[in-house]
Amino acid sequence: MSSRYGLEIRAAAAADAPGLSDLLGRYGHAVEPRILAERLDALRAEPGTALIALEWGPPSGLVVVHWYRTLEFATPIAQVTTLLVDEDARRRGIGRLLVKAGAQAARVAGSDTLELLAPPDHADLRAFCLATGFTEAGSRFSRALRKKSG
Repeated sequence: MSSRYGLEIRAAAAADAPGLSDLLGRYGHAVEPRILAERLDALRAEPGTALIALEWGPPSGLVVVHWYRTLEFATPIAQVTTLLVDEDARRRGIGRLLVKAGAQAARVAGSDTLELLAPPDHADLRAFCLATGFTEAGSRFSRALRKKSG
């Protein structure tokens, strides 16, 4: 998709699952490579995209953007549901480039708005959002749709 000084931003593929599994695992989101590959393939069929940042090794960053229609707005709303940059690769603009590439994909899909979910206990992510032009807009509630067994 884009390249800058040996950095490439491109769509994630099933073949990227082992490297992404390592990246996610370092931040408490362990997913087996085989399962992650299946999820990446499934995401390709959905309205959204998973983009990775690659330098000279495994992925150093990931952004997942979904877009969806509502009755309130004429254009789809795009939402960043995952944004992760390896700690060793931070402060070099990779997060900004991933968000920019995700925003471009959302624009191509017809979106005019990009949201990013930033939990209150992630001060660094909240600061990143404010520094990259996002504004705070309300809160979010969640509930399970199935009863947990056990």
